[in-house]
Amino acid sequence: MINLAYKDISHSINKFLITAVSVGVLLGIVIIMIGVYRGMVFDAKVLVNDIKADIWVVQQDTLGPFAQTSKVHEDLKNQISYQNGIKYAQALTFQTFQMENKYGDFKVMLVGYDPFGKIDVIDPAKLIEGRVLKKQHYEIVVSKKTNYKLGEQIKLGRDMYKVVGITDNTVSNGGDYLIFTSLKDAEVLQFTYTNERIRSDESRGIKGGNPHLVNAIIAKTKDGYNPKLVAKNIEYSTHKKVFTKDQQTQLLLEKVIKKSSKQIGMFTVILIIVSIVIIALIIYTMTLEKIKEISILKLIGISNFTISKMIIQETVVLGVLAFVSGNVFARMIAGGFPKRIVLETSDAFSLFGVILISSVFASLFGIYKVVKTDPSEAIGG
Repeated sequence: MINLAYKDISHSINKFLITAVSVGVLLGIVIIMIGVYRGMVFDAKVLVNDIKADIWVVQQDTLGPFAQTSKVHEDLKNQISYQNGIKYAQALTFQTFQMENKYGDFKVMLVGYDPFGKIDVIDPAKLIEGRVLKKQHYEIVVSKKTNYKLGEQIKLGRDMYKVVGITDNTVSNGGDYLIFTSLKDAEVLQFTYTNERIRSDESRGIKGGNPHLVNAIIAKTKDGYNPKLVAKNIEYSTHKKVFTKDQQTQLLLEKVIKKSSKQIGMFTVILIIVSIVIIALIIYTMTLEKIKEISILKLIGISNFTISKMIIQETVVLGVLAFVSGNVFARMIAGGFPKRIVLETSDAFSLFGVILISSVFASLFGIYKVVKTDPSEAIGG
């Protein structure tokens, strides 16, 4: 038996392929938007996962250090170290600012940590060149995407820092590149003022200096201890806000990126709806273009069911080709975005299922036109 869909597509193959690729570009944008959302979620977890701390201690009545500003005294780490169930404790600072070099300007998050601490702040697996910090002053580890080279000197504040290590895939919860300095240097950069500000304050009777503040105290628990119970005890004894690693991750997802992710999600849904509408219009237009041929088919005895099957088959083929071209397009352009794009196979096939089912329903507009077509239209042109 002759396959009407095959014959019809073969008759105008170039037009059909161009149409499928055009729809595929739109689907590719949908796939990219899903990848942007996945990338946001992935980036939100990167720093917390890299540090691998079980406990995060921040300023009382805050959601710091990422969702809100948090300041605690550095020596709080000593008190935390002696808490029941704590193995190690360490102080950290986080500071976001703009940097610029000959390759352009970019936003970074500076993480300050003790080079001689017992908690690895830099994931060794992500250190691709050089080494971690080994001195208390004037050394820096940078992200590969900053384009700095080993041995290069970088000016931060009033001092010069030597690049001793380069990392890859290290980002903040906002997708900004990470750079690392010693805690002492980071405290100076974040909590001390310029000479002009110090002189101005002193003239007002205000004596400044390094207050030895940090943004958070992180800790590792001993084996066999429940981090939630340890966190509760620390919160009770220190009157600080304490989060477990899981709570900190959940906080990032629910507070820090929630609004952005919802906006991207809504935009993605709109794009999917637009894609479905466009496919419906294409199928309907294609049906109208061959209404005379359909009338002739009906006139010679071809049933509505057979012609409707042709419409559905063409719709499915269009959806499949659009999906394939959309995936190719998405993967071609994903690497050019400034922030991480995570393209997961499961997301692609979920979208494929939605588009395929929706396309079949969209073909009902064309089928309706087929059913209503009068065979007599074939006569008289």
